[in-house]
This record gives sequence, C-alpha cells and structure tokens, in this order.
Amino acid sequence: MTEALVSKVWSFCNVLKDDGVSYGDYLEQLTYLLFLKMADEYSRPPHNRKFDIPQKYRWNNLVTKRGAELEAHYITLLQEFSQKSGMLGKIFLKSQNKISDPAKLYRLVQMIDRESWVKIGTDVKGEIYEGLLEKNAEDTKSGAGQYFTPRPLIKAIVECIKPEPEKSIADPACGTGGFFLAAYDCLTNKNNYQLNKGQLEFLKYRTFKGWEIVQNTARLCLMNLFLHNIGDLDNLPPVERADSLIADSGLRFDYVMTNPPFGKKSSMTFTNEEGEEESEDLIYERQDFWATTSNKQLNFVQHIHTMLKIDGKAAVVVPDNVLFEGGAGETVRKKLLETTELHTILRLPTGVFYKPGVKANVIFFDNRPASKNPQTKEVWFYDFRTNKHFTLKKNTLKFEDMKEFIACYNPANRHNRKETWSDNNPEGRWRKFTYQDILTRDKTSLDIFWLKDKSLTDFENLPEPDLLAEEIIENIQSSLESFKSIISKLNQYRQ
Repeated sequence: MTEALVSKVWSFCNVLKDDGVSYGDYLEQLTYLLFLKMADEYSRPPHNRKFDIPQKYRWNNLVTKRGAELEAHYITLLQEFSQKSGMLGKIFLKSQNKISDPAKLYRLVQMIDRESWVKIGTDVKGEIYEGLLEKNAEDTKSGAGQYFTPRPLIKAIVECIKPEPEKSIADPACGTGGFFLAAYDCLTNKNNYQLNKGQLEFLKYRTFKGWEIVQNTARLCLMNLFLHNIGDLDNLPPVERADSLIADSGLRFDYVMTNPPFGKKSSMTFTNEEGEEESEDLIYERQDFWATTSNKQLNFVQHIHTMLKIDGKAAVVVPDNVLFEGGAGETVRKKLLETTELHTILRLPTGVFYKPGVKANVIFFDNRPASKNPQTKEVWFYDFRTNKHFTLKKNTLKFEDMKEFIACYNPANRHNRKETWSDNNPEGRWRKFTYQDILTRDKTSLDIFWLKDKSLTDFENLPEPDLLAEEIIENIQSSLESFKSIISKLNQYRQ
C-alpha cells in the first residue's frame, strides 16, 4: 500500500507538470488540501478534536464540489484561512490556487479524499513529502535547492551532535525542516533512547524552534513537521516567518544545527531618483555581535553564538570565505576560538548541494563560560573534499560516505580521538591543529588542507570525463560568484 500511495502522489505531480504547475506549486496545493483532510479526520471519533474551521469550509463540503464551483469555493477558502491565527493561519498565509484546470483540481481532491491520512504511519507521510521536497530542490530554475540541505549530510551532523531528550533544538534558517526531522528521528530511535510520556510530549511541543525568512518555504516546513508529528493544529507553530538576524530573540537553546542560505552578502534593492535599480549592503547593527559586516554567513555565526545556552552546542554549514576572509572574518574567527570550543571542521566536497559552485564546510563548536584563557585548545579537521568526486545525479552523497568521518569524530567521547594522518600516513584525512598553530597563520585562517590533489599528478586514474566536466563547471560557477561580489563592491565605491 505504501509504495502504491507514493507512486500515486508522484504520478499526479507529473500530470500537473504538463500544465506548467511546478513541483513547488504542486507541493503548496498538496499542503493546503492535506491539511484540510487531516483536520477533518482529527475532528471525527476517536479523536473528536475541535478546530476553528467554519462548517462551509470543511473537507466534507469541498469534496462534493466540482468544476467552476469547486475552483471558486477553493479560492474563497484559501482567502478565508489566510486570516486565521495559529498553525492554520501560518500554513495558509498568502495562499493562492495554482491549479488552473478545475478538472485536475477535482482529481487531486478525490485522490486525497480516498486515503485516511491520520492512520497512515508518520514515516510514510514523511517519505512522500520529503521526496517531493527533494524533487523541488532538484528543479534548478525554481531556486528551491538553497532551502534543501542533503539529507545524508544532515543525518551525519545529527549523529555527531547526538541531541538528548528534553533539550531544546533551534535552527535560525530552517528551510524545509531537515535538521528538525533528523533530530526527531535520532531522539525517537529506540536504539538511542526509550522516551517516557513526558519526554514524548516535550519532543512534540517544546523541543524545536525555527525561523525562515521565505514565506513559501516556511509553509512547507510547517507542513513537513506536522506530517512528522511535530506540533499540532491547536498550538503555536514551532516556526516563525521572520529574518532571524534582525534581533536577538532572547531565547537560548541547547543545540543549534543549521545551514544558513548561500550567498555572501545581505543586500537591499531600491530605485534611485533616475529610476534605476541600485543595491545597498544590508548591515545588522547588533550589540551582541563581535563585528559589524554585510557578510550574511559571518552574521549567522555570530547570531548562533548568541542563541546558545552557556553549555550549548552548534553545528553550522558555512562557505569557505568564513574560514579565510580578513577584517570582520578574522575578528569572528578569533572570538569564536577564544569564547567557544571550536573543536571540529568538516571540509565538504563539491557536487553535494543543489546550488552549484558551492564550497562549504561544517564547523562544530561548544559554548563555554567566560574565561581569561582561550576555550579552544585544538581544532580537528576532516578533509572530505580533496580527491572526492560527487555529483547530484550519477554519484550522489550517501550516508555511508559519511561513516568514516562520524567514527573519527567519535560522538560517544569526542575528547578521545586519534589522528589518521601522520608522517607515515600522509593520506590520512583526520588531523588536528593546536590553537597556537592557527594563531600563527595569516588572518587566523582556518582554510587548511594538507592532502595532495591526485588529479594534478596521477593522470592515469582521473575521474570519469563527465565527473571532471561537472567539477570544472562547479569551480567556474564558484569563481563567477566571487567575481560578481567584487564587481558589486566596485560599483558601490564608484557611486
């Protein structure tokens, strides 16, 4: 039954695609209709829950209509629900009907009506929705890939952090909720914990808190969490639609795991007196920040430090520039090394993100109480980039690929680690550098590599031509992004 249902939802997605309805549009409409159907199921025995949904807009009314009447009713319903409060209002905020053919809308309503969604296992509902989110991320024209972090990477990060029950988990740029779902799976895995009733309730209502700046992405995240049994229709939603960088919320968390959006600069576009569009760097003036900068990634690192409890732990995906940029970058790195224990850096390979040209890393740091002495004593690096070749189609990143790093990280006791690199094993990917080693580097740079790139010397064992071509494209796109940033800066100086 599970496979048949997944196949049914997928195939209808392709039917709508022929009408110009994108994966993203389909996801939205599926979100609205699934939400209504599940609210209807929860309102019946044995649940008997009451919802603030007027009788005329309930599922049993929608399902009886067809043609132009159905389309008109659906449009009115979306407008009505967008005015509501709580989870209902958040999911339907600024909602619109994107299915212009009433016959296809009717077929989608009937397909959803035939299933009892509340009875279907959380894993099945989640599998369907997560699958659609990934398909949407693959649609490069939509730009949705920047809100979707590869799930094997998220799972590996959560395995390393190993969140504990009855502790809070935040994501200031939560996208479609990948880190929350992986943490939920980790906490509900009976091999990790046997949760009691109180712990399960904490997990459902009080563990997660997210912020997402893009309305449609926040909507998809809320529905994704709801389908995975996080939060419910009656309580305040666990995700806020807001720019989390604007101010310190005052909330403090045990864990922050996040992949902030790619793109180096925060900026605003406005029209000048001549009617031409200009962009201006957006700078966040915050007392709790170590440095004032328009570099969005550096701002997120500072913001995450503020969000942590005194013993909180963080894992953050950051682009290479965070590791080597001077000025504000150097200030942030020095402060991070002094005030937190920045213990691990994972250098990620190219070809794993849906936004091309991205060279990224994961930095792991634990917050510490104020001290005269620097909190970081040594930083462990895992070079997962040199001589690794991944693509989004032929050679995708799998969780198994991350297992060596997880073993080196040693989540059970990260203070008991052993380098795989040595003079006798120069190919080892796991190596530590002391605080003093890093301080002596230009600009306190953390952009450290030691492995030789075999493609520069071993011409007989080069990757397949298509893999090489994709890597060349990635490098060119990464360079183009850097040049665009330089040109933007030069244009501002001219003005």
